[in-house]
Amino acid sequence: MKIAILDDYQNVALSLADWDSLHSQVDVFDKPFGDEEAALAALTDYDVVVAMRERTPFPSSTLGRLPRLGLLVTTAPVNAAIDLDAARELDITVCGTGYFAHPTVELTWALILSAARLIPQQVASVRAGGWQVGLGTSLNGATLGILGLGRLGTRVAEIGAAFGMDTIAWSRNLTPEDALAKGVTCVARDELFSRSDILSIHIVLSERTRGLVGERELRLMKSTAILVNTSRGPVVDESALLRALDEKTIAGAALDVFDHEPLPAAHPLRSVPNAVVTPHIGYVSRDLHEVFYRDAVEDIAAWAAGSPLRLLT
Repeated sequence: MKIAILDDYQNVALSLADWDSLHSQVDVFDKPFGDEEAALAALTDYDVVVAMRERTPFPSSTLGRLPRLGLLVTTAPVNAAIDLDAARELDITVCGTGYFAHPTVELTWALILSAARLIPQQVASVRAGGWQVGLGTSLNGATLGILGLGRLGTRVAEIGAAFGMDTIAWSRNLTPEDALAKGVTCVARDELFSRSDILSIHIVLSERTRGLVGERELRLMKSTAILVNTSRGPVVDESALLRALDEKTIAGAALDVFDHEPLPAAHPLRSVPNAVVTPHIGYVSRDLHEVFYRDAVEDIAAWAAGSPLRLLT
């Protein structure tokens, strides 16, 4: 049995689980494939592939051209980049691993605080021999807007309350009663954008939510507001966001997710002065990666033994 571990950017997978227990050849790919053909050339001889979240897509065109692939394991229990219908038709088993959300919640607040208190600029000034630059923004008494009050959004709202923030939220199915039970005020969509001092996005990417935050929504926001996205890049119209940052129609953005990942080297978001940018590290924590790879090893062993699996549906 040949096993491929994909997109292990930090090259840590082998140290976080007992891969030797599988008594198989295990190869690590620590860089992303350039395109589908590169992925196919690299993976054609593997029986098992372990995918890191949605870093490498597996559409039907890829799955149908991997003749030996019998098991595809994705870290976490869902992966929108895998064509599950095609996998079923090709008799490829797809399963997932355990997951917990608190690393993303914690990063969301790291980004909020970094953007509000100008942490990157202050650090850069100190390192360059300078001292204070600019005036930060306090969170106490400010309005926190949550776009998507699900599991992650609710946790972010709870921490906002600890900072003394007034929290409002909107999503298509959110009711005033559900929001109130979470200590949050449900508002209309336009009001969410116009009232928020910090607007944090926590919705799943779908055809309904792609481009949900566009030119119109950004124009509704305060010139002092900060947009935070730890959800998925395409929820926000990237071109519209770049214009808003350049024209300073909003004060800044804090982003962990992007339309194309890894972010291209020459991408303008890498150099925008009023954006805090991190390389999609919301789920990149040691404890969560230990769960990912430990469960992946268990999935592979169970598949080889014909035992029950954490199947994706």
